[in-house]
Amino acid sequence: MRAVDIISNKKNGKVHSREELEFWINGIVSNKIPDYQITAWLMAVCLNGMNFDETAILTELIAKTGTMLDLSSIDDFILDKHSTGGVGDKITLILIPLMAACGGKIAKLSGRGLGHTGGTIDKLESIKGFNTGLETKEFIEQVKKIGCAIASQTNDLAYADKKFYELRDVTATVDCLPLIASSVVSKKIASGANIIVLDVKCGDGAIVKTKDQAERLSKLMVEVAKRLNRSITAVISSMDEPLGYNVGNALEVIESIEVLKGQGAKDLVDLTFELGSILLTKAKIASSKAQAIEIMEQAIKNGSALNKFRELINIQKGCSECIDDYSLLPKASIIEPLYASKTGYVQKIKTLELANACKILGAGRERKTDSIDYSVGVVLNKKVGDKIEIGEKLLDIHSNSVEKLQEAKNILKEAFVITNEKTLPEPLVYKIID
Repeated sequence: MRAVDIISNKKNGKVHSREELEFWINGIVSNKIPDYQITAWLMAVCLNGMNFDETAILTELIAKTGTMLDLSSIDDFILDKHSTGGVGDKITLILIPLMAACGGKIAKLSGRGLGHTGGTIDKLESIKGFNTGLETKEFIEQVKKIGCAIASQTNDLAYADKKFYELRDVTATVDCLPLIASSVVSKKIASGANIIVLDVKCGDGAIVKTKDQAERLSKLMVEVAKRLNRSITAVISSMDEPLGYNVGNALEVIESIEVLKGQGAKDLVDLTFELGSILLTKAKIASSKAQAIEIMEQAIKNGSALNKFRELINIQKGCSECIDDYSLLPKASIIEPLYASKTGYVQKIKTLELANACKILGAGRERKTDSIDYSVGVVLNKKVGDKIEIGEKLLDIHSNSVEKLQEAKNILKEAFVITNEKTLPEPLVYKIID
């Protein structure tokens, strides 16, 4: 068997056998297949696709190229959640302690973010001292002890996916559905959970732009998981405007704490409850969505969810006093408001432009080796459908550089579309695929 034959088969629209895919993945792991052949194959897959069985085999093989966590000693039901990424998406910070407070066991491995802001790990590391580098044994023991843990992915988790990821980013194959599905699901399988909810973002601020594409990706991931004996539910949610009001690492930690205090933005609470109700019912902690929501509401009302977040920060060596004193979190030296230039209603927020402004401020990174500024970002004052008067504040810009502030401000001025007629925001959840 030769690599060139496998490339040729997919170029001509043929279905890969298990043997071909095993040869392919083994060749990548052993560095016997050069990058130029891998990129040729990636483009062939992008153009000709893969069926469910092919994608499932590829996913299984990728998962087995690194550490496969065994979490069966913790509980019968191990929960996990993954998002395809969006602007202001801090749901993980809220959901993990909330699920533990409700009696679930949730083990979350996360990566560092590329793009407009950091990922979950970066957000948590804006809390002084927070240790995300847990060893596997330590990770498992912590979930047993307090019901939850959030740690950075080990370097050898789904090793082959790292090679694909690097090359997809520079070969215009990032949006290929079988490659997205195999990347996401392989890491979830390797992470050891058996009840997984996927938040598939759709819209201007997401990788997946259309509802049709989001639905096709969701069905693919759910079907692949079934073939690999995992329970995955996909929730397709809107990313046509930022989630919540805060975008930026420490700023998103603050907003997450506010939700756990019972004072959070409605869209954040609603999506958290949507995802959480799926996990709690699948884990048999609740018998219905209504009961699951009642359990979550009670955990927030009685303070147990907030206390669980405090416990999580403490056990991972972080400064939990930040929950009560936000001044202990990184704070930008410049906070400048942006005002509306006309009266009307917010018809649209150009989410991707807002995200790019945050990256300019330093909230995100281009490469994994780049440093980020935990303190910078934006805090919205208005969202889609809100009435706005001329001269009224649209948002606050948090920056540590006058030059970056001005550059971001020029983008943000164009990010809000204000019209005379009121526009209702898109539904937060489009569809659930199970």
